[in-house]
Amino acid sequence: MSTMCSICGKKAMVGCNVSHAHNVTKRRFNPNLQRVRAVQNGSVKKITVCTQCIKSGLVVKAP
Repeated sequence: MSTMCSICGKKAMVGCNVSHAHNVTKRRFNPNLQRVRAVQNGSVKKITVCTQCIKSGLVVKAP
């Protein structure tokens, strides 16, 4: 599966887990990506999009 949204380009960000004792370790913030059948340029394709693009109506789902 693609690691990036096909519409807005959202991808994983890097941050840190910080414990109570302030031990810092690296972690990833992954976007909520879904694989949907959508109409793109007049044809039906399976694309990987984030849920924010689906909710905001940027994706036209295939019938």
